[in-house]
Amino acid sequence: MMHILTDATFDELVIRSGKLAVVDFSAEWCGPCRLVSPIIHDLADEYDGRIVTGEVNVDENPQITMKYKVRNIPTVLFIKNGEVVDKQVGTASKSTYRNLVEKYI
Repeated sequence: MMHILTDATFDELVIRSGKLAVVDFSAEWCGPCRLVSPIIHDLADEYDGRIVTGEVNVDENPQITMKYKVRNIPTVLFIKNGEVVDKQVGTASKSTYRNLVEKYI
């Protein structure tokens, strides 16, 4: 299941989940973000129940964007036990994201 994450819901859905979270920071106007989003949606389906997946619109959620020092988009953070364990900035192949999920799941 893919979550739409906001400043208000981030802690509850990501930090307190107890699972690996794959969080896609993006914006509607960002062309490369449109390439990454379907990959993260596919991973959400593939790993349903095993990981938490979500999208953060950086324009609408400045607090969480600043907290994680996201300066370039797309940025996908891999968060486990409240800590960023890895990140991918820019576009990458589905296998790159899958390998990172498998590394931390």
